[in-house]
Amino acid sequence: MSLSRVNATAATLTKNRTEHSVVPTSGMCVTCVDGCIGMCEIGKSAFRGHEVIYPQPFGSITTAGEKAYPVDYSHLTIMGTAVGAHGIDPDSDKAIFPAVDLSVRFGHDGELKFRYPWIIPGIGSTDIARNNWEGLAIGSAIAGTGLTIGENVVGMDPEAVIRNGSIRKTVDLERRVRLFTEHQRDGYGAIVLQGNIEDTRLGVQEYAIRELGVECIELKWGQGAKNIGGEVKIRSLEKAQLLHERGYVVLPDPTQEHVIQAFRRGAFKEFERHSRVGMVTEEDFARRVEELRAAGARYIFLKTGAFRPADLARAVVFASRYELDLLTVDAAGGGTGMSPWRMMNEWGVPPLELHSLLHRYASRIHERGGHLPAIAVAGGFTFEDQIFKGLALGAPYAKLVGMARAPLAAAMVGKTIGRAIDDGNLPVYVERFGRTREEIFVTAAELRHELGEEEYQRLPAGALGLVTYYERLGQGLRQIMAGSRKFGLEHVSRHDVAALTRDAAEITGLPYVMDADAEEVERLLESMPREGVPREGVPAGTG
Repeated sequence: MSLSRVNATAATLTKNRTEHSVVPTSGMCVTCVDGCIGMCEIGKSAFRGHEVIYPQPFGSITTAGEKAYPVDYSHLTIMGTAVGAHGIDPDSDKAIFPAVDLSVRFGHDGELKFRYPWIIPGIGSTDIARNNWEGLAIGSAIAGTGLTIGENVVGMDPEAVIRNGSIRKTVDLERRVRLFTEHQRDGYGAIVLQGNIEDTRLGVQEYAIRELGVECIELKWGQGAKNIGGEVKIRSLEKAQLLHERGYVVLPDPTQEHVIQAFRRGAFKEFERHSRVGMVTEEDFARRVEELRAAGARYIFLKTGAFRPADLARAVVFASRYELDLLTVDAAGGGTGMSPWRMMNEWGVPPLELHSLLHRYASRIHERGGHLPAIAVAGGFTFEDQIFKGLALGAPYAKLVGMARAPLAAAMVGKTIGRAIDDGNLPVYVERFGRTREEIFVTAAELRHELGEEEYQRLPAGALGLVTYYERLGQGLRQIMAGSRKFGLEHVSRHDVAALTRDAAEITGLPYVMDADAEEVERLLESMPREGVPREGVPAGTG
């Protein structure tokens, strides 16, 4: 059975002519007919070439790989219990699920605090991120969680003032930081700024520390969606030329006269802007950490992707050796922007395997007495059961789960519903709940009470969507934790999950579900006194 869909997918707007008769290895129609217009990916590539590498339509979608990995988080099951309670008195009137504490503290000084154990990793310069930033930033701030400004935001800002290769003023980055900080409550949550090669050359992170008061800085080695730098599409010749001037790799070269004329004739409609790939060395890494600390960074994070095991070990060792505050490990298969579709499906270490290796390497560092930062696991998490499994699999080192695509979807839906309310054009599916924000968004009344009328009225619908989605995740996670009798995140452990298959048990180091609690089971059964041998064929105690 093929694990991949090879030649047709909604991501590239392609399909097979013989949809139910497809060769498993190639993905081609069983009968490829002379005269077909080319609906499949091979056919579309015959006339659109490199454009078909990327998911489409760019700028209005998020994408994630659709490869079915041999094992995944669904191959783990959550283990509940009927006995006791951790983090609260074992009293049925006290040990109720609303009493579960989901807050988490981390950082070298323990002063970073989140109301929920998740963070949005780098949402950067893509259209889909920029167009939904208001909802993401305000919603994250109100919810008290983390939000990461991804790579290339400054370089992509047409209003940015750059002199002698250094940033002097940036409208977009300032807006992104301000939207979060102006709505942050009681010190919960954090705005994080990521940086890649181009950002470092422009001095973006130093500028943000100095001018915008950003405290959390993230170094980026990569992500789970792709094995190359970030990329976007540009529909303006002038902007493509600006980005080329700023040092980006822009394809085709927007300064060549024949390319300019071809674009103006409509021979192609989009340029591609690409970031360079990083070249990690320990010397450079150590130097950059020291530079950021000298510039005033209070917390330094590292995000790495689904690279080979040696690179994961390198990330864990460097994060330990240079005493970072958070290490985010993003597994294969996810993405929010324009990652190459085949790469998104076919490169990298999948989530269950990568996070199992991460726990193994972190345990080695811990056994040696080394510093361990808080760890965030990322890669396709969407709901409370997966969040619990990720935290349990990575316990006691994993403190957060990274999610980008799901929160972005929630913000987009909230924004869309808000527009439909304003236009008086609600779809029936939504209108059955009401016609106003207060009737449709279940958290609206509570938020109005908490924020006050004036601030509530300014709240964008995208933020309402994100906060409401987070509210659902929070309540669901509290229920799961209460069922496992864990009333604080510090009590979640690998004991709370088991593997459903032998393969999953071997990969994760978790017990196979039939072998879980084996020692305790044996003690319980052996505690029964031997009161004679039952008659043949008759169970003991049945007479």
